[in-house]
Amino acid sequence: MAEYINIKGQNIEVVASDPANPTLGQIWYNSTSNTLKGLGVSSVGSWATGNNMNTARASLAGTGTQTAAVAIAGENPGGDTGATENYDGTSWSPSGSLVTTRKNLAAAGTQTAALAFGGGPPPLGLNNTEEYNGTSWTASNPLNTARREFAGAGIQTAALGFGGLNTANTGATEEYDGNSWTNSNSLNTARNILAGAGIQTAALAFGGPTGQTEEYNGTTWTNSNSLNTARASLAGAGIQTAALGFGGDGFTGATELYDGTSWTSNPTGLNTGRSGLAGGGLQTAALAFGGNLPGASNATEEWLGAGSPQTKTITAS
Repeated sequence: MAEYINIKGQNIEVVASDPANPTLGQIWYNSTSNTLKGLGVSSVGSWATGNNMNTARASLAGTGTQTAAVAIAGENPGGDTGATENYDGTSWSPSGSLVTTRKNLAAAGTQTAALAFGGGPPPLGLNNTEEYNGTSWTASNPLNTARREFAGAGIQTAALGFGGLNTANTGATEEYDGNSWTNSNSLNTARNILAGAGIQTAALAFGGPTGQTEEYNGTTWTNSNSLNTARASLAGAGIQTAALGFGGDGFTGATELYDGTSWTSNPTGLNTGRSGLAGGGLQTAALAFGGNLPGASNATEEWLGAGSPQTKTITAS
């Protein structure tokens, strides 16, 4: 049998911990875990466990990217919270709290220019809107329709809010221009506890009590193919033509990818299945955080999409 040194011209490096920045194709033996590992390109996406949030919570909102996300408000055993945390790709840091404490809200934007809107306690929800500059929150003009358990998309100066629960499920859709909200055409199916992705002129709404998916073109919503696993209380990331849906009812870790037409189930899901979580990022590099296990969670996971370099344990099979 040919030996590795004769094939590659070098021995396999023995290390006590995995290299911090391995190169593609590099192989090493981890003497602590007694495993042979290497960095290769994966044919499917996977979730990796990250550092926990400082405040465990469910029914929160989130936005941003995998390396610059913001976690906003939610609920924990101590009650509703306005706590805000910033993620730098490694760890979470507490930041300024919302002006109005709440849960079941929606968000849009980036870590340094985010928007939080709606949410609140039953029965009607709130219409409060706040803008975030990366450090603190400032109140802005309210939504036209107060609601909770809905979804958002876009950026701080061009956001979209849709669906939710007021006296009943609503399909109400509103556009934010950086100052005020304007009513637009409603979702075809009124629903709450759904997820969203994309931008104001090309958004995606999916999930809720059914797995129904709708695409928004800046004016109207059009029905598309449903999720493979129908669920509510899930999170979303990405854009209209390359979205990611994960988690949800039943404390599932199910993860699906949308290509602009249909959803494909990933072979593996979140390491910690949960509902009422938040997310951010892209289909190729997303972030999942918080949620209900049951019980408020501070778990954080990073998603690497198919085709990305991933460390794998090498086995005889």
